[in-house]
Parts: sequence; C-alpha cells; structure tokens
Amino acid sequence: MSQNSLYQEREIVRYNQGKARPDHEFIVDEIPLTVYVNDNELATLICSSGAYKELAVGFLINEGIIKNYSDIKDITFNETDGLMWVETTFPVKQTETFLKRQIASCCGKGRACLYFVNDVTQLEPVNSSKQFAAPHLLHMIGLLEYGSETYEKTHGVHSAAMGDDTGLLAMFDDIGRHNAVDKVLGYALLNQLTTADKCLLLSGRISSEILIKAGHSGIPIVVSRAAPTSLAVDLADQFGIALVGFARGERMNVYSHPEKVIM
Repeated sequence: MSQNSLYQEREIVRYNQGKARPDHEFIVDEIPLTVYVNDNELATLICSSGAYKELAVGFLINEGIIKNYSDIKDITFNETDGLMWVETTFPVKQTETFLKRQIASCCGKGRACLYFVNDVTQLEPVNSSKQFAAPHLLHMIGLLEYGSETYEKTHGVHSAAMGDDTGLLAMFDDIGRHNAVDKVLGYALLNQLTTADKCLLLSGRISSEILIKAGHSGIPIVVSRAAPTSLAVDLADQFGIALVGFARGERMNVYSHPEKVIM
C-alpha cells in the first residue's frame, strides 16, 4: 500500500456559527499490526496503513532483536488480518515481560521504565565525523514539511525522513511519531543503506526514545521542526549525536555536538 492511501474520505456534519450542513472530510487510517518473531507473538503496533515491512523491521532494530540485513531470514505478511511474521537467522530468547506488548499510536506511553533502561544499556556511541551544512539541513526539513499529502489532507500524521548530501532518500508518514521513525530505519536496513553519513529528519518532538532509535541505527544527526526534551539532549550529548530542534525557515537550534553542523 502506498503512502498516498493512508487516509479515507468520510461524510460528516459540519457545524459553524450556529449552522449545520453535510460535508465530507479526509481522515487518517489507524490499524493494528501484530508482529511475530520466529512464530512467537512479540507486539501489536497501532499504526497507519502501508509500509508494514519497514515498520516491523524498524521496530525490531530498536528492540535490539536485529542489527543487520543478514539477521533476517524471511518476512511474511497477511494484510487481511494485519499479521507480520519475521524469521531470524538465529534463535530469539523469550521472556514473559518482553513478549506480547501493545505499542499505542500515542507514541509509546505503554512502554515501561524497564524497557527504557534496557534500550539505553544497549546503546553504543555513534562514531561518525559526518558534517552537514546548516542551509542543507534547513532545505531538507522544508521538503519534509511540505512533502506530505496525507498531512495536508488530514492534519493527522507525523512525518520522518532520512537524508544525505543529495537530499531526502526516504520519507514516511504515520499516526505515531515512533512508527514514522521505525519505517524510515526499517527502510534503510532493508535497502542496506549505510547510516553513518545520513541524518534523520522529523516533524515532531524529539523525545529520548526517538533519540535512542537514531542511536541504535548509528545516525549522527537528528533534526526536527519541533522541540527536544531534556533527556534527549543529554543522551545525544553522551552518545555523539548532533541534535537540532526548531529547524524552520532560516533558523535552527543546535543542542549537542555543534561540530557536526557547518554554520
């Protein structure tokens, strides 16, 4: 399913200044996707339609289950029932607390502190000296801002993209910020793209979990139109990631590792 089919048209009644009239509105899709690893149920992701394989793979990267393209033996998808099976080339240890989690579209509120601590302990410093020119970062964030037909139609999705010196390489929308990022990172792994010379671009807030996702994939620069959290800034500084917020028009704030942004 393409990025152009993330929404549908519905009949509504529009009320304005005391008057009601029939009208129509575009609304974004929301569906459950259940991911199995080696026939064991791992999690149900509440997400937008489309890019299911990228989402599942990106999620598995950030759960620490897979790291490389060679870790994946096979992927099978039942679109009718929303079921994804990922078979790895190695056995995956099962635990009661790890399996069968539900990850909501509200960007991870169901994740417990246990998982955050586990994510951080798995994170390694991003050893990349890649630099991006500030004007180029602002150009790409502008493309992200105006490149989403789904957002223009529904105002109900977040956007994420991966870029390099040539421009945007991949862009995905989703009702969840985390899902949009997972789709980008899953795309990169499935297409065997190197990440040490790439940047991650976002429309929404940079939380600690978003920063951890970038770290797991070895991305040296994260850029957003919105604000970062204090913990995201601390982690970016600790793990060698340049964090850029409020990137709009001709301005931006660099919160960590400014040496990676050429002013």
